[in-house]
Amino acid sequence: MGDRKENIRKWSWKLGEIAGVSVYVHATFLFLVAWLLMVYWMQGQGLLAAFAGVTFILALFGCVLLHELGHALAARRYGVTTRDIILLPIGGVARLEKMPEHPRQEMLVALAGPAVNGAIFAVLFAVLQLASALEPLSTLSVTAGPFMERLMVANLFLAAFNMLPAFPMDGGRILRAALASRMEFSQATGIAARVGQGMAVLFGVAGLFANPFLLLIALVVWTGATQEANAVLAKRAVAGIPVSAVMSTDFHTLSPRDSLHHALGLTLRSAQKDLPVVDNGFPVCLLTRADLKMGGVSEAGVQGAVSKFMRPVIDAVDASETLETGYPQLLASDSETLLVTQDGRLVGLVTMENLATHLMLRMALGSTRQPIDRLSGPAASAELGQSVLADPRGGKETHLG
Repeated sequence: MGDRKENIRKWSWKLGEIAGVSVYVHATFLFLVAWLLMVYWMQGQGLLAAFAGVTFILALFGCVLLHELGHALAARRYGVTTRDIILLPIGGVARLEKMPEHPRQEMLVALAGPAVNGAIFAVLFAVLQLASALEPLSTLSVTAGPFMERLMVANLFLAAFNMLPAFPMDGGRILRAALASRMEFSQATGIAARVGQGMAVLFGVAGLFANPFLLLIALVVWTGATQEANAVLAKRAVAGIPVSAVMSTDFHTLSPRDSLHHALGLTLRSAQKDLPVVDNGFPVCLLTRADLKMGGVSEAGVQGAVSKFMRPVIDAVDASETLETGYPQLLASDSETLLVTQDGRLVGLVTMENLATHLMLRMALGSTRQPIDRLSGPAASAELGQSVLADPRGGKETHLG
């Protein structure tokens, strides 16, 4: 598993699985609970009021979780799996392997989350209306008012907020899908990304004068829009390039019978992060540098066999394929290495580093078409290659709840 992903998981706790999707809560979520308790304490309210406030926040994030599950289940309908859902203080993130490329399907997946919040709002409104328990909205606040009515209003806010055209939020994805039905996908992504960055600026300005929490949202939206735009640029840039032109043929391998001491020696003597485990020329597994860091050596000692710590699933592409196939596989991989095979035998490796280098060299020499209208020339080509190198996981599709 790549270091970046390990860092995320390191600070997250798994709550369980719902509908086959792993659900995690990030450690920073505790800061939100602590901040809420501090607010109640400073307002001089008692322990019971603080408990009620925390309960409301947990119920609200339960609705956020349902929002993300809406995305996940809608995506599953179109054959797209969801790696996991992570709950953060700013909301939820559903990490989809990819988005459906058909604009209508992407639109329906994006609409699924806000639709869940809309459904929760409708159910709570009907219950409160039938019970004649609706209070004037002027009596409500974040910390005061009937529990169910506050939850109802919060879900309406979540649905409306996520429909803002701030790519990669739901509204931004709906905008891209609408544009992609009328123009080329990468061009639609570029427009949606620029609109998202504009919304991020507005969030930032509002955060300076109103709620500082919007500053964090502005940062997330700006970063997400930039990353996803870069991922689409890279995907278009690799179109038609054979995997064999990018793969490295100078690499180290391991045998299942090798010791971890031998594996450690190879990682220390070379820049190769991931080591293919090969048996009679056929790749059977992959041992990553992160696997060694995660306790392999401490558990088994340096003489422990590699076979006990091999990654059971490997990502491979045939040398005859193009990067249009290989690049999405590399992005979806837990590691940063894609194995290249020919007739089942290992013949090369593709990593984010050599892919970025190849893109920069290829485009600087003018041997590939410009990936998007706003980018041209060697400087822009270098920008694209560097963006792939600096953010290898940028192509992950995420939905912000």
